[in-house]
Amino acid sequence: MVFSITHSRTSLYAIIRSQSVIHPISNAFTLNYFQLSSSTMVLASLLCAAWIAGILPILIAFIPSSKINALHNFVLGLAKRGKIMQSSSQKFTVPQKYFCHFYILAVIWTTFLLVSTWMYAYRTAPRVSQPLLYSSIASHLTGVSHDFWFHDGSSSLKKSKYMIWNSVFLLLLMEAQVLRRLFESIYVFKYSPSARMHIFGYLTGLFFYTAAPLSLCSKYALEVLHFVTKLGAEFVVKGKDRMKITEYDVWGHVNPLWQLKWYAWLGAAVFSFGWIHQYRCHAILGSLRENDEQVNDYAIPRGDWFDYVSSAHYLAEIVIYGGLVIASGFSDVTIWLLFGFVVANLALAAAETQKWYLHKFDNYPKNRHAIIPFIY
Repeated sequence: MVFSITHSRTSLYAIIRSQSVIHPISNAFTLNYFQLSSSTMVLASLLCAAWIAGILPILIAFIPSSKINALHNFVLGLAKRGKIMQSSSQKFTVPQKYFCHFYILAVIWTTFLLVSTWMYAYRTAPRVSQPLLYSSIASHLTGVSHDFWFHDGSSSLKKSKYMIWNSVFLLLLMEAQVLRRLFESIYVFKYSPSARMHIFGYLTGLFFYTAAPLSLCSKYALEVLHFVTKLGAEFVVKGKDRMKITEYDVWGHVNPLWQLKWYAWLGAAVFSFGWIHQYRCHAILGSLRENDEQVNDYAIPRGDWFDYVSSAHYLAEIVIYGGLVIASGFSDVTIWLLFGFVVANLALAAAETQKWYLHKFDNYPKNRHAIIPFIY
């Protein structure tokens, strides 16, 4: 990952240096751009480290060895929530209805990243087919008209322009996911008054819905932040009345998305497939407890993917994030690690849910697997 990023940045650096005699501003832009590039690599590394730190303990907990029973029980204790958590375990817990906090945060944060990245993409890369990305970036980040043009490395620049719009597309999908989850947490789920979750699980959820949208646009997040900061400073200095007013071009904001490659649309189709089924599965779970005041009012979920696995809603979540991996073009390590965390975390939770169902119901379908049909 570091090699590929460094290689592309080095190629761009050579392009910019070769054009530095044309206009003095290119030297300032080179310094500014590569400061952002260095910070971007740091951000990507931190996100990768965070996902790996979340995945490793879960994978170790899956190892069937008596020597790590303590770690296994510790990880399970942190992950348990709702019906699979002992009602007597109240220490360091919060109500499970606090799940709503995750989605409120996710909607606010994802919307900010989506709008900001979309504005940045439109200003710096209005057409995916044109190879002049960084000349436009220079004009917007430095406030100087771009009088120099890059004639070499057009393929790398086109790819960079394309990836900005691909990040916008990924954030659009994430926005659809978190908006639906917020709706479900308010109108679909009926949390038991006694349902709890560990405080660590609560903090992990807050972290996840901060880091996940950021991972989808980590390559450009700091550039977008710099862009938004500059716009904010311009607004403060000039005021609303003195800022340049441009007509809103709806087609210009949407057209580049239609030029995305096949894997973006294949990923969107897979995402939509999982998105629809997760909504159906959540509706089934929400309908099981007719009276939300009843503490132990549980029933066996039936219908849709619940006919095959105990945690059908978790399976749908894996399909959703798998769709994001496909839509990203399979090339972003950060998104792969995000997907790995989702799979590991939900597989662990599904295994515990399966045990709870088998213990709770004598007539529970024996042919149902935990989360992967016919396999696990």
